[in-house]
Amino acid sequence: MSMESDLFDALKGLVASRVFPDQAPESVQSPYIVFTQVGGPSPAYVENLVPNIRGARMQISVWGTERIAVNALALQIEALLIAATNFQARPVGAFTASMDPDTDLRGTRQDFYIWSAR
Repeated sequence: MSMESDLFDALKGLVASRVFPDQAPESVQSPYIVFTQVGGPSPAYVENLVPNIRGARMQISVWGTERIAVNALALQIEALLIAATNFQARPVGAFTASMDPDTDLRGTRQDFYIWSAR
């Protein structure tokens, strides 16, 4: 499996499978989760071998109608990713709160370094 499919599988139970890469559909029910790769470490071996692991910096965003519920979900995501067994994930820092004035949704975003077998 790919890192993205493992990440989807880890998160889908929190929001009834409303987990999307890059952007959620316009009409999706909240709460929902969006993940986006925003760079990350790229392993390179001195022997010029293709690495057998993949590193990524993934930004995980949560969107919903109530600040307290969104924050609680973000904390659940952090705990779930740290405890994951299909990959190794560590937060880069605490989540950042946000708000979308067009949809009136509250959000969080948090970056994680994730390492996974290729």
